[in-house]
Amino acid sequence: MPHTRRTDGVLLALAVVWGSSYLTAKTATDALPVLIVLFLRYAIGALVCLVALRGFGSLTREEKRYGSLLGLTQAAVLVLETYGVAHTSAGNAGLIISLTLVLTPVLDRGRLPGRFFLAVGVCFVGVALLVSGNGLRAPGAGDLLMLAAAVVRAGHVVLVGRVTAGRAVRPFQLTAVQTAVGALLFLAPAAPGLPVLARTGAATWAELVYLALCCGLLAFLAQTWAVQRTSATRASLLLGTEPVWALLVGVGLGGERLTALAVLGAALIVTGTYWGQSIERARREASSEAVRDAALRRARTDLSQAR
Repeated sequence: MPHTRRTDGVLLALAVVWGSSYLTAKTATDALPVLIVLFLRYAIGALVCLVALRGFGSLTREEKRYGSLLGLTQAAVLVLETYGVAHTSAGNAGLIISLTLVLTPVLDRGRLPGRFFLAVGVCFVGVALLVSGNGLRAPGAGDLLMLAAAVVRAGHVVLVGRVTAGRAVRPFQLTAVQTAVGALLFLAPAAPGLPVLARTGAATWAELVYLALCCGLLAFLAQTWAVQRTSATRASLLLGTEPVWALLVGVGLGGERLTALAVLGAALIVTGTYWGQSIERARREASSEAVRDAALRRARTDLSQAR
């Protein structure tokens, strides 16, 4: 139980940090081009990893291989998220990305009851209302990018769980490789615009450091550490407070406003995700209980045969 509470606590803290990242990223991309923000978000973390790795020993072949793969998928998530939040509100971004919570069980190929997909439908109705403004309309480019980010992030979470299961890969080393891969991917596209950093203010640099270390390096490390100690699906479920924090930060600190339809949409998204969580959790617990009962019956049969 203490082990479970510790893992859950890490995931909850991660949800708070990621919830605050949308407003931070939006503010940073108002001051700098998106590609430069992405490059520095990775490069700062990579430099910290380079220094820290000296005390952790060399990387194994599996850490290099799977870290590179996860680095590609994580970079895809951040490209979509960062361009998305640059073209929508921080509150919208955090709420739409929360669809990861109901998409992950689907991509994890678990058998789910029909009412789970009803919960997914509630979430998507909520998204439609959230992006509608004062009347129903098509989602904007930023909203569509955040939808794509939710799908890719769900796939990334599932992939983290599968490549780390049963393998002796260390979370920090795996995170270091992911961070280095991201820095290399964005170096060339960002290079022409790097001279603008000479005129960048201290507040923007602080935002970049926060994105790189708290929302990037430490968050990736915490996610990998937690997923190794629980299921990919449970990890996503426990990140379910992220959209609430994103909305609170966007409205409270970013001065964003929500229409009545948007408030209804936000409520439906949160309701749908938590409903989906409870359905998946009940299915998983029932499945675990069935496995335990089957094992107990086999043990009793074996004992009776031995007698």
